[in-house]
Amino acid sequence: LAAFAGRLADLSVLVVVARRPGEISGTGARYLDAVDAAADRAVTTLSALTPDAAAGLTRATLGENADAAFCREVWAVTAGNPYETVELLAKVQDSELEPVEAHAGELRDLNRSARGGGLVARLEQLGIDATRFAWAAAILGDDITVDLVARLATLSRDEAARCAERLRSARILTVPDPATTGGTGSADLEFVHPLIATAVYNSIPDALRRAMHGIAARIVTDSGRGAASAARHLLEVHADDDEELVWQLREAAREHLAVGAPDAARRCLERALEEPPRPEVHAHVLYELGCATFLTAPARTIGHLRTALGMPGLDGDRRVDAVIRLSQALLHNDQMEEAVRTVEAEAARLEPGPAQLRLQAVQFMWEGIHTGETVTPGRSERLARLAATCTGRDNSERALLILRGFDAMMRGENAEEIVEVCDRALVNGRLAPGLGWTDSEWGVELLLMLASSYAYTDRLDRAESLYSEALHAYDTAGWSGGHLALAHAYVGLAHRRRGRLEAAEASLRESLRLAERVGRGLPLYWTATCNLVDTLLARGHVDEAWAMAERHGFTPPYPSTIVLPDPRSVRGRLLLAVGRTKDGINELEAAEKAAAARGHHNPVHVFGAGDLARALATEDPARAARLAVDIRRHAERLGTDTAIGEALRVAAALETGQRAVRLAAQAVTYLESSPCQYEHAAARVEYGILARSVPDLERGLALARSCGADGLVRRARAELETGAGLR
Repeated sequence: LAAFAGRLADLSVLVVVARRPGEISGTGARYLDAVDAAADRAVTTLSALTPDAAAGLTRATLGENADAAFCREVWAVTAGNPYETVELLAKVQDSELEPVEAHAGELRDLNRSARGGGLVARLEQLGIDATRFAWAAAILGDDITVDLVARLATLSRDEAARCAERLRSARILTVPDPATTGGTGSADLEFVHPLIATAVYNSIPDALRRAMHGIAARIVTDSGRGAASAARHLLEVHADDDEELVWQLREAAREHLAVGAPDAARRCLERALEEPPRPEVHAHVLYELGCATFLTAPARTIGHLRTALGMPGLDGDRRVDAVIRLSQALLHNDQMEEAVRTVEAEAARLEPGPAQLRLQAVQFMWEGIHTGETVTPGRSERLARLAATCTGRDNSERALLILRGFDAMMRGENAEEIVEVCDRALVNGRLAPGLGWTDSEWGVELLLMLASSYAYTDRLDRAESLYSEALHAYDTAGWSGGHLALAHAYVGLAHRRRGRLEAAEASLRESLRLAERVGRGLPLYWTATCNLVDTLLARGHVDEAWAMAERHGFTPPYPSTIVLPDPRSVRGRLLLAVGRTKDGINELEAAEKAAAARGHHNPVHVFGAGDLARALATEDPARAARLAVDIRRHAERLGTDTAIGEALRVAAALETGQRAVRLAAQAVTYLESSPCQYEHAAARVEYGILARSVPDLERGLALARSCGADGLVRRARAELETGAGLR
């Protein structure tokens, strides 16, 4: 809680913490003091009941005839403590003491007897039937109806109704408030306060409580509320080698996963393992548990799936599913080499056919996003040949087409051909059945590769549609782990590419918040951090970008998977921005070398060569010029307006006089047709400065404002305010 409270400045969240003074000491107290320190205003101490408030409560409980002196004494003997006041008034009711001044002297003795276990004692005084009713209500927890409680407490309907009335009169149960349930709640009753529910629940003898949970599970199931509703009771029963209970818990886990509640599914499956399952089922339960912890606890998933694959029982498609899920968990735990070896070894065991083709596609996928220095010889050529035979008739072929499109995008091949390959992987322009964002057969990585292939070939309309579809799918399904973090990150990337920098920053901050729950240092954490640093630099918030990088570990060593955009390029740009020129040049040279080793020549993704050329313009102009020529060559090979326009911006930065002006004008022409408005704004400002053109500076200023590019705004304003030589 203390760590969370420290990050509240970035979140639209209200946190309310209540504590009793002096109740907690040591480490716990220090953490609570940290929470206090995070508050914008002083801690508020709740006041006791005033005499008037105590009198109002007394008359509401005992009747309007309670006289003033009696009410005053209630306040005096309880010192206005709300809990003690309620307990004392309950004792007054039970003793049938008339609330008049003549009996006020008896209140002190009653108050002493009401303190401490008064609630449980008061419950027992209501009789065994009422106690059983209260116990049954505490076991059910939510959706307390008289009928369900009657069945669990083995009471008739009339007996149960009388017990409910007695418990309402005793202020233990109450009727739900329509204002808090929206008028749609199905419950007849609820406890007056959660503390009362907890006290009643804890008063049930342990063995009886477990037995009642078992009966409650059957009652809830028979009432048609589903396995997930019964699961909270099944979790509490004694382990007893019950095959049916294992089945019920697996069903409940499936229901929880279907509505995006992986933690609830995990608890069900962990409890099923305690039963334990039959030998022929054990591996399946472990596999399902691995699916439940995937992308929220990758390391735990790896252990579950490895154990499952080492046991008998997983065969056919289920075994292939487990191997692929294991490789995904290894990927998200930054164990890329092992992910590749895992699918490669399993594919070698199988005969040619759909299962082997699927594993080979996954192997191509992991090799394609692996950043290791060793590249599988001829991989791109083999993938191109294999994809050339694919028509997109099934999802294995569609997966190979997506992988081919992504590989070609990273290599900087012709954008029109890349888009054509990616389009063949769609069905009527949409994702094929079984390849949706929440489908588990192929995983989120493949679809992110498809969307990113569009994003870096100037088809941002399609990329943005896919990223937004992912976010909507995960929000609708209630998925709140790594999937949602990645969706927010890539929505942020789309905003950044479009030039909507403020929206990008908001999405990326949310992504980073979610990614921290999964674990620092993992690939999805890098994706969120890298894009946020890049966006802050584009906005001109250099100090904030540096602080963000330092706070979130945006330093080497880099992850073993590809991050978009290239993190070395982003860090090199950051180092140049904060004045660490030599370090920035070294980082950008490393980025160029790593990209060349992988054959990655898309100048929009690995943009570090452009920054490197600018940084070397003075100290090594010959090398800077060679870099500019290479960037132009790669940009023209890719053929997008963004790539060519950015290459022309680099070339203009290395020239002087009219040649610089002409190159800058050409850059504006290309970037005006690009979907990337930030780059267009930058090119327009740069051209305005070189050409000393007021209209271009003013248009660049307007574009920069619309993008939220504060640094460009400052630069354009400074030129306009100086006014020297402008026309």
